[in-house]
Amino acid sequence: MNPAQTMRVTAPAAAAHGGLRTVLRTTAPIAPATSVIDVAQRILDPQHEGLLSLPVVDEGRPVGTISRYELMRVFLMPYGRELYGRRPITSLMNASPLVLDWATPLDLAARAIATHIRSPITDDFVLVDGAGAYVGTGVVLDVLRAVEARLAERGGELERAYARLKSSQLQLVQSEKMASLGQMVAGLVHEINTPLGYVRNNVEMTRDALGDTVRLVASQQAVVDALLGGGEVGESGFEVHLAEIEMLRARVDTAALEDLRELLDDTLHGVGQIGDLVLNLKDFSRLDQAGFQKADVNKLVDGALKIAQHLLRKSGVAVVREAGDVPEIECAPAQINQVLLNLVGNAIQAIDHDRGRILVRTQWLDGRALILVEDNGKGIAAENLQRIFDPFFTTKPVGQGTGLGLAISHQIVGQHGGTIRVASKPGVGTRFLVVLPAAPTEKSA
Repeated sequence: MNPAQTMRVTAPAAAAHGGLRTVLRTTAPIAPATSVIDVAQRILDPQHEGLLSLPVVDEGRPVGTISRYELMRVFLMPYGRELYGRRPITSLMNASPLVLDWATPLDLAARAIATHIRSPITDDFVLVDGAGAYVGTGVVLDVLRAVEARLAERGGELERAYARLKSSQLQLVQSEKMASLGQMVAGLVHEINTPLGYVRNNVEMTRDALGDTVRLVASQQAVVDALLGGGEVGESGFEVHLAEIEMLRARVDTAALEDLRELLDDTLHGVGQIGDLVLNLKDFSRLDQAGFQKADVNKLVDGALKIAQHLLRKSGVAVVREAGDVPEIECAPAQINQVLLNLVGNAIQAIDHDRGRILVRTQWLDGRALILVEDNGKGIAAENLQRIFDPFFTTKPVGQGTGLGLAISHQIVGQHGGTIRVASKPGVGTRFLVVLPAAPTEKSA
């Protein structure tokens, strides 16, 4: 008897130790000459529970399958037992069963089953080894369960990979932030040194003035004590104290004390400037563990401009600040600060003439905060305009840009449920518009 006309799926060599071996059921085969009634008795055996069909094998090769459905159909026919009971099983068997190599990968086997087996499912499939010899049967539901388990495992792998990706993404954002921060540090040192210098000078002047004041008060106290009779100052000592009082009064008078108060006011102002710079630096560099919170957009813009102040001064670029009446929005402040600093920094670098001007405008429109950063720099070529938000794309010389600033800015704005748009004309300038909702529609993890 010829082997069954079957669909054979040959497994790749790499799958030789897995695949359908995991769902193999060792099932005693039916010989082709076995009578229908004997097969009916065998299929009722408890060891065959769960099987839809039994394999028919001739000389070690599968030639067909006989299903419970077909046997039931026959025996429910009038005189079906009498008509078919003594016939060989080959008269009823399915001569074109699905035959699969037992090393076939589960996903490939699932596709083969979906293509070959009819609905409703009435037959199992037959498993053979690499030489085509019968080794057992496979149940469709077993394959489906195995595929489901494999998908669940891969789903777990995808979740872990996604977690690693998010971690890498956070590291990438922080790396870009630190790169931007490194470019700002040298200028911020100068910005801090300026108020620090006059704070130190004022403190030294205050110290000298207080020294004279202490001496004046001590001499006056000695004279008062002598006049009241409670002191031990002689006539010569009395005259010495009077002379010292006269000398010190010329240096420590009401006007001098008023100057001293102004020095202290200037000192407090300088300390306040240093505190603002340090606070802005801290707000920009932190990882923003607090997440989303209410924030004043205008304060975020002003903070970014303070961080970039030394670059603006060094480049001779003027800033036109137009602050609109914008209510607080829910955002990640450090992330928005990073976006703003990136846009301002790019605008400064785009200006290569001595008439540099950057317009920074904020306004509230239709429940959204709008932040405009516009420069009169060299602009962006049309062929590059569609790529500026692509990671690692940059038109700056090697060593002057990572190509991540705008890509990360685009991602941050998107995670806030906002948009960032750009318009540019070479030789005229570039305009970036950031639109942020009052509350984010998609919060970053």
